[in-house]
Amino acid sequence: MDEKDRKQEKQENFIRLAEQRTNKIIKMLQLLSNCSNKSNYEYTDEQIYRIFSAIEKELKRTKSKFSKSETEFKL
Repeated sequence: MDEKDRKQEKQENFIRLAEQRTNKIIKMLQLLSNCSNKSNYEYTDEQIYRIFSAIEKELKRTKSKFSKSETEFKL
């Protein structure tokens, strides 16, 4: 297998896995939204804040891993 074929295979693997995992995350967020039904659940603003803070923190951490510019401190 030459370099071009290997690169193509890696790209196909990325697309396959990224689509599967993204769809899984979307589905899980949709399931989480079911908990917003006040006739079935009781929750506080603080609980909602903590849930979405955790999700947003992890989203930022994950997004930063895809960033091209790795920031490194130097003196």
